[in-house]
Amino acid sequence: MDSTTTITPLGGDVYEIDTRMAGYTGIMAAYLILSDRPCLVEPGTAGSAPVVRRALAELGVGPADLATVVVTHIHLDHAGGVGDIAESYPGAEVVVHEKGARHLASPERLMRSARMVYGDSLDTLFGELKPTEAARIRAVEDTGVIDLGGGRRLESHHSPGHAKHHVGLLDSRTGDLYVGDAAGVYIPETADVRPATPPPDFDLETALRSLRKFRDLGPQRLLFAHYGPVTAVDDTLERSAEELRVWVDAVSDARDQDLDLDHAVAMVKERTDARYALTRDGDPELVAKYEVLNGAEGNVAGIMHALNRHA
Repeated sequence: MDSTTTITPLGGDVYEIDTRMAGYTGIMAAYLILSDRPCLVEPGTAGSAPVVRRALAELGVGPADLATVVVTHIHLDHAGGVGDIAESYPGAEVVVHEKGARHLASPERLMRSARMVYGDSLDTLFGELKPTEAARIRAVEDTGVIDLGGGRRLESHHSPGHAKHHVGLLDSRTGDLYVGDAAGVYIPETADVRPATPPPDFDLETALRSLRKFRDLGPQRLLFAHYGPVTAVDDTLERSAEELRVWVDAVSDARDQDLDLDHAVAMVKERTDARYALTRDGDPELVAKYEVLNGAEGNVAGIMHALNRHA
């Protein structure tokens, strides 16, 4: 992995950290809120933990200084490094939705499932999620508050649809909303917004409700884990909802034709690729990078799973 640390100040004492997931740049962002009680949002994968630790050190946050680690959900690209980071910052509280808390304390089942999906590529992409001492984990419910010090707080809002254990996080001072994967994947190189609909939790109506909740919170800016800040809040959330509907309609048509997964993926790509500058006229290397992160096959499989469940 490239040892260079990329830190981008975003204003409001917020710093974007490129975690260099699987060696790629611009694929997974962690965020440090350098408030009176420093808070790390989305530590990224286990493989990224050394990069994140270096970035925190560059920003003046030592082992005794980090107050909180919070994840939007427990998928390994977001939370795989929680155990490593908790070990390195022994005073930090770990905050997660209640539906994901037990997996951070006892990650064996989560890792077995991930190994079945990813096989040998699991180690390259994510690494091993280490357990976090249960006493250090705080589980939040539909809403929760993380104290950032000085009257500043991070408010968590349950936002399922992508994952049942997903939360959005609103900064009371800046109006930043950390959207995790609930608003999909933002591609800064092309300004595309693509859906993120993996199995087993994806559900269209639930996901759309979460997007409406995000809009109603009135954020000033969206901070995507994949990838970066977006100020066109309403337009982006509207586009996220539109893309979800387009993909679900396309997969539904493929399912009605009894297509297997490979043929369904081909049909959906034919239907949707022209919607994105990335796949319409993008750099092949960029296309390959985002296929690792947000592959059509995983999205189609998640939508198929949801359609079958409802049927």
